[in-house]
Amino acid sequence: MNNIALTLIISLAAALLVNICRKYFSAKHATGVLGSFAFNGVCSLTAALVLLCWGGFATPSAFTVWLGVLFGSVTALQGISYLSALQCGPMSYTSVINSFSTLISALSGVAFFGEHLGWAQIVGMILMLGSFVLAVKGDTQSKKANFKWFLLCLATFFGTGGIGVMQKVHQSSAYRQELNEFLIIAFVMSAFLCALLIAVLKKRAHGLTDKTKPTAKRPWFMVGIMLVSGVCVAANNKFNLYLSGVMDSAVFFPIVNGGGLVLITLAALVLFRETLTKRQ
Repeated sequence: MNNIALTLIISLAAALLVNICRKYFSAKHATGVLGSFAFNGVCSLTAALVLLCWGGFATPSAFTVWLGVLFGSVTALQGISYLSALQCGPMSYTSVINSFSTLISALSGVAFFGEHLGWAQIVGMILMLGSFVLAVKGDTQSKKANFKWFLLCLATFFGTGGIGVMQKVHQSSAYRQELNEFLIIAFVMSAFLCALLIAVLKKRAHGLTDKTKPTAKRPWFMVGIMLVSGVCVAANNKFNLYLSGVMDSAVFFPIVNGGGLVLITLAALVLFRETLTKRQ
């Protein structure tokens, strides 16, 4: 149990560092879609290389290959739908809907893996969902909800939830030992899709992307930020994938998402001098 707790702490710390690096990158380098895809692509490729050095790559089963490709594809597409939803609709509601996808991952253990859901866990999830609603800041822009935004939010909701379910599926299968191969395949697929989308977006109308800030004066430092993020992404995903197979879904996923929310909020207060509203 101590090993599980330590692994969970390291995973949360890695996820926090990724979010800090992402926020710093967006603030100092680029805020547009292309910048986000570049960040995700470099992180994914770095994570794949880190895992290759960390645990190697043996010949995987067909199950691991197709699930890894699906996992990487859904991760990349979920990122696209989330960014698109933020562009055309209210940020606060988009964030809340995305956070609520924790329910899919948390309840999948009860629905598909024979896990038990106690009253304490039910009350905890209700409180967590309430905290998601209160935690988001009000929109500073006048973007309103529309049908396109709603569809994108649904895609994000099911995509985020599906990512957690796929983690559980793989680690509940007979191929759970192929953890490293599964993640490497997923990250390579995600990096490929990010590179493809960057190439496509550059050829299309400029209106499809946000305006980006000028290139940073220290480009190599920004590259370093992405590489550090990639290392943390590798650690976070490897530990999370392992934990999803040894912890009940109704415990693991709320801790990862709720704990991550608390840590990100504290980091925003301490590192980026953001202020909390009364709701938060």
